[in-house]
This record gives sequence, C-alpha cells and structure tokens, in this order.
Amino acid sequence: NNGGNKHYITCDIPSVFNRVKVGGTHTRLQRGTRLQNVWEPLTKLSPQNKSAPETTVHSGHMSGADVDEKKKHPCHVCIKRFGTKQQLQAHIRVHTGEKPFSCSICKKTFTQKSSLNLHTRTHTGDKPYSCSFCSKTFALKFTLDIHTRTHTGEKPYSCSVCLQRFTQPSHLRSHNRMHTGERPYSCTLCEKTFTRKNNLRTHIHIKVHAGEKPHSCSICWKTFTQKSSLNLHIRTHTGERPYSCLVCMKGFIKKGNLDVHTRTHTGDKPYSCSFCSKTFALKLTLDIHTRTHTGEKPYSCSVCLQRFTQPSHLRSHNRMHTGERPYSCTLCEKTFTRKNNLRTHMVHTEKPYCCLICRKTFTQKGSLNVHKRIHTGERTHSCFVCKKAFHIKSSLNLHTRTHTGDKPYSCTLCKKAFALKCNLDRHSRTHTGDKPYNASIQLTPPLSPLIPHLQYYKYKYRCKK
Repeated sequence: NNGGNKHYITCDIPSVFNRVKVGGTHTRLQRGTRLQNVWEPLTKLSPQNKSAPETTVHSGHMSGADVDEKKKHPCHVCIKRFGTKQQLQAHIRVHTGEKPFSCSICKKTFTQKSSLNLHTRTHTGDKPYSCSFCSKTFALKFTLDIHTRTHTGEKPYSCSVCLQRFTQPSHLRSHNRMHTGERPYSCTLCEKTFTRKNNLRTHIHIKVHAGEKPHSCSICWKTFTQKSSLNLHIRTHTGERPYSCLVCMKGFIKKGNLDVHTRTHTGDKPYSCSFCSKTFALKLTLDIHTRTHTGEKPYSCSVCLQRFTQPSHLRSHNRMHTGERPYSCTLCEKTFTRKNNLRTHMVHTEKPYCCLICRKTFTQKGSLNVHKRIHTGERTHSCFVCKKAFHIKSSLNLHTRTHTGDKPYSCTLCKKAFALKCNLDRHSRTHTGDKPYNASIQLTPPLSPLIPHLQYYKYKYRCKK
C-alpha cells in the first residue's frame, strides 16, 4: 500500500508483519498480541522501492554463529555474551556485587538505574498502570499483567507432567519442584529445606528461631510474623470475603481457599498416594493420609511423649496439660479446648435460619441448605464407582470406604481397624471396660437392642420398587 507507506512482510514461520523501520529493530504483531522484538536490522533494500525491504533475516532462523556474531562482548567470569558493552557492564555487577545506584530516601542500592526507578515508586506511591476491569493501579506493568489474569482466568503456564496450569512462571517453577523433589532453599540454623524462597523467609522470620511477631491486630491484639498474615486476619473481624466462587457464590478470605473450594465442584484431586493410589484435593490431606501407611507420628507431646499425626491434634492435646480452654460461649461463658466443640455447643443459641417448608430452624446457613435437600430430593454428591448419590459430602466420603476398604481408625491395643470413628470408640470399650451410660444420671433411656433389630428387618424386607 504505497499510498499509506505501509509494507507488509510475510515470514515463513508464518506470520504477517505490518510495521517496518528500515535499518532498525522490527516489532512483530501477531493476531493483535504484542510480542518481543524478533527482527534483526534490515541489510538489503529492493532496487525498485528503496523504502520496501526485499529480504530480511528472522532471528529465529539465524544459526548459532550468526547469533554469536551479534554478541561481541563476552563476560570473562561466566563466558556469557552480550550485544552491547553497556549490557556487559551491567552483568558484571552480578559478579562484583557493585550497586552504584542508590535511593536518596532509604539508601537502598541497585545494580541498574531502571531498578532504582521502580523502587522509587514505593516512596512516591506512583502507580502508572491501571486495570481496565476494576481500575486497581500498580507500580509495575508485570504486576498488572498478573492481576489481570484474576479477571480473565488466563493461566498461560502449563506443567508438562500433570498439565496443571498457572498464572505466573514462578508458580510453575515452584510446582515443578513437587515432581522433581528439589528443595533449593535451606535454613542455616536448622538445615530445614524449602521449595520456595518465600517459605524460607517466612520460616526464619517465623520466628521459629526469632520468636518475633511485630504485626499486631488493633481489635483483638493477636500478633503475626508477617503483615500479609495480619491483613488476612483482619478480614475475620470485618467479614470481608473478596474471593467468590463462580458456581455457588460462596465467599472466601483467601484466594488459596477459593482454589481449594473450586475442586469440590470440579472433582479435581491432583495429589495421589504412592501406596494405594487414593487421590486428594489437598497436599496436606495427602501427607496426613500417607502416615496411615507409614505409621509416622511426627508430632510429640513434650509432657507425656504421646505422639500425633497432625499438629492440630497435638495442640488440642497440650491443652489437657495446660488447662487452657480458649474457646468460650458468649451466652453461658462455658469454655472449650477445641473450636469444633464450641460450635457443637452453640446449638442452644439463636437459630436464625428457618426452613420455609417444615419450619425447622438452624444455627448456620450451611446446615439449612443441606436440610433443604431432604425436601427437594437433591443429592449433589455422587459416588464415582456405583453412582449412588448423597445429600452431603461427608456421607459420600464414608460410603466411598465401602469400595476402597479404607479403615483409617485403628485400635492402639489390638491394631484392629475401623472405617468409622464411632465404631472404634465402641470397640475400645471392650478393652477398657468403660461403660459411659449410667442409669442413675442418664436423662434419656438407653438405646434398646430391639431398635437396631427392627431397623435391620425393616431394611431387609423393604419394598424393592
């Protein structure tokens, strides 16, 4: 198009290019996506039209010798080569540790002027990059790009092993270490290793070693090792839940909690047990399950030396020694060692959620939603083996054990295993002789043996239609 002075060049990759700057670096536009510069300077023009290129060389087609010819400045320490002397000089500072650019406010130093310019924005508050979806602003273009993916759902980085996708290359690199077992970051105090540098920093500041918790909540005065942890905690007071599930609209305080919740809809269970091939949605759940095979109980009570598979079990156990009961009812002031016990106790409090069909009331909205399924017949949780459906996820989990044979509850005296905790408790009494139901103090009559007998035959001779 001579009228508009535009010249379209087709590369045999193939791609079409619509910007030409003779003698300079050319920018490729492909389907509207801005990519990095991939053209080397044009060296030849057509004799008919001096402004139109006749031939050019795509950097992707250049031989190794051609590329090396363009990078004439080698580093004498690591042999890496650079196209300009300025690039080489900046690189050498990596080896020498020289940081000639200093912040005039906080005196922090940098190897490059551009890094200092970006740092200065932390003092000035300058955030020139704005999100087109929510108008949130950012100091870095890279940070804006990552944020935008929370709106678009784009995850451009894919694991070559399990095909899990990620929004950031750093997340993919950390994920890959789960497959390779690489843990490159180690604590110099206790030699514990980590897959991510941030986890090491947290571990050190966590004050596993220092004990320092400099960030304090102004409402309840609870202290935290990190500012980000405090910000998350404050949401428990404000009720803010900025991350919402697109399927059921349930809100979450943390993005990680939303990601985990989403798996309840998708059924995704990316973590597999190497012993029995059982799969799990959470890495933590896999680790705990694996201990049922290995018998490992890494958490030990310092008082009685009893061992536990989970840190939460150890914390609850320690309260038996200390007498600590941190969870208290706001109505009757009764205290509890565990939060779940408090929740169970709260049944005597207000029940603001009422079923419109049978008028039964509930303390929690989630309990009402589960109850409604009795009326609607909705069974949202289905067994992958026999397709039997259940009202609640926990019932499905218990049912699944009939297929897998999983019996996670084991008697410490005779090693007999059970699928249900209540069955283990009942069995344990055959060893201890414990008879917890005393007629003199029992408010309701004991369960008659006739009742389960009748229930059995009612089930056995039920109508098959």
